[in-house]
Formats: sequence, structure tokens, C-alpha cells
Amino acid sequence: MATSKVLAGAQVVLPTGTLTNGRVIVEGARVSGSAPADAETVDLTGHWVVPGFVDIHNHGGGGASFTSGTVEDVLKGIHTHRLHGTTTVVASFVTGEMDFLVQRAGLLSELAEQGDIAGIHFEGPFISPCRKGAHDETLLRAPDPADVRKLVDAARGHAKMVTLATELPGGLDSVRLLAEHGVIAAIGHTDATYEQTVEAIDAGATVATHLFNAMPGLGHRVPGPIAALLEDERITVELINDGTHLHPASFELAFHHAGASRVALITDAMDAAGFGDGRYMLGPLEVEVKDSVARLVEGGSIAGSTLTLDRAFKRSVTVDGLSVEDTVRAISANPAKLLGQYDTVGSLEPGKDADLVVLDASFDVKGVMRKGEWVVEPF
Repeated sequence: MATSKVLAGAQVVLPTGTLTNGRVIVEGARVSGSAPADAETVDLTGHWVVPGFVDIHNHGGGGASFTSGTVEDVLKGIHTHRLHGTTTVVASFVTGEMDFLVQRAGLLSELAEQGDIAGIHFEGPFISPCRKGAHDETLLRAPDPADVRKLVDAARGHAKMVTLATELPGGLDSVRLLAEHGVIAAIGHTDATYEQTVEAIDAGATVATHLFNAMPGLGHRVPGPIAALLEDERITVELINDGTHLHPASFELAFHHAGASRVALITDAMDAAGFGDGRYMLGPLEVEVKDSVARLVEGGSIAGSTLTLDRAFKRSVTVDGLSVEDTVRAISANPAKLLGQYDTVGSLEPGKDADLVVLDASFDVKGVMRKGEWVVEPF
């Protein structure tokens, strides 16, 4: 069991606000309300302590793919993101053959049972060929509820989210099915109209998969899905804040309109995150990463990202001018609530997991703790 620790002197971001010269008490794997006399004190003066980051949309990292890698590869990818502050991660799949996705879901559900991942996200194959992005068009299919149910069942209770083009045949029935089973129905890779998107939200969809990307643009006469997703209080919008997927004005528009309580910052990371430029496979498609931007070799579409959430955090504060408190909500609390795991992660409160990130005054990571153990030890 981890030694009792008192992290002292930092600016500590709590759900109620920021404490100057605050302290976080860690007892074993949890945050505690009181410290034993023999607790180790760690002086973090001049730093920030924020909750561990929660990534609900992540395909891999460290050269490893969650869609196709071995168990060891998946663990390597998870560790790569932990080094950058992501203490809770959902493993996202890209489109594949149904039997392959069923097999992968069974494999990764074991990692979910062990607590290595927070669940599974199926991004495809139930998406629009018109907005396929970096998905193999030959493997796409309409969201037949029986097929959706097959994937959910294969995940053995660990399916957390399914991204759908809800305008396709079976889309609305699949949304209702997912809602009934406690799985997030996310609207994405869609060519839906404004009206069709409203229908899907009314049917139970609650998330916009990487808003703006892989969907029709916002129009003044034909508003499309973006307007419907931004205006509805029932929707949490995913945003990829890497400076490539979104222009700063689009990021700021979405954050301003949805508000801090309805944004989830994600990475949509692929294998190259935390690894470097080069050639990679995203499912069956070849990707070239150049200057940290991932694009399909054939066609040139953006293919996920090489983002880590520490970079998204820093950019949100230093480039976009968000408050640290609002950024923490979007990167920790909101996604934890979406996953139904806010009772254990997503904020620094007594009884919750001691998952936290230590940032310096420039918002660079200096320490990462998960369940009371240092992944990155400060100093």
C-alpha cells in the first residue's frame, strides 16, 4: 500500500473552486480528509494540482493500437497516456469486420475488468460513407439494432459509447436500444440534417463525437447537426483541441455556446501519440504522421490525432484563455460524469481515487499520480 502523503503548498482545483496554498491528503489509493502523523509531505509550492484527466475517446498511443494491438500493446498505449496525465481512459475502436470487433471487445473487456481501462467505445462501423473520415468504407454498415446489440453484448457490460450516423436505417432504434442498456449513443461521422439530429437527441443520444469534424458544416440556412448539438442541454460535445482539428474560433464558439458543463476534451489519439512521426496503421488503413499531424496515405483525410490531454489542457488555458477551473471540468469532471464514474474519479474529494496531475506555472506536467502511486514522480 502506498505511503500516506500530504501534497502541500500548491493551487489545488476542487469542485468548489481553487485553494491557494492548498493541500491534498492521500491515504493508500484514495484522497483522505485527514492525515496521519507520519505522513510524508511533498512540497508543491508554485504548482497546480488538478484531478487526473479522463479521456473518453482514444484509439492508442506509444506506437500501440487499441483496435488491433496485443494486450501488451494496449497496456503500453495506456501507460503512454498516463505519463501525460490521463489516469482514466476509454479504449476506442475504429471500423472493422463485425466478427473482429466482437473478438476485440471480448479481449478488452478483460482489461476493463482489471481496471486498466474505463470501458470500450465503438466508433464505427455504423457511420455514414459520406463522412467516413479515416474509416474503411467497404466495412461500413447501417446501424441495425441486432448488430449494435451484438457489439454491446460482446463487451460484457463494458461498452460505454457507440458512435452512430443516426440518420441511417435503424439509427433511431439503435439509439433507443443503447439508451435502454445504459450505453452512450454518440452522434458522429454523420450527414444528418438539423431535423434528423433533433430526432436522434429526442431518442436518447447524449454525446456529439468530435463536434465539427466528420459532419456537415454550420450553415445559415441549413444549420445541420452542429446547431442542434450545440443548442441542446442534453448533449455533451467532444472537442479535439490540438490546433489542427479545430480553428481556435470554432473551439471558442463551441465552448462559449455549450458552456463548461457540456464540453469533454478528448484526444482521438492514434498509435503515434507520444511516439513520433512515421507510417502507422489505423484499422486496415495506412496513416502517415508528419509534423505530428496524422493523415491517411490514400486521400489525405485527417486520421485521428497525436494529441495527449496535457497538451489539450495547456492549449485551452494559454491559447484559448479558458480558466483552469473550466478546463478541469471539461477534461476531468464532465467525462467522468458521462461514464457514470464521478463517484470515484474526475475530482479531488475525500473517498475518491487519488488520481491527480501536478502542473508547473506554465501548465506542463511535473507529476502524475494514479490510485495513490506516482506514475510520474515530481522532482
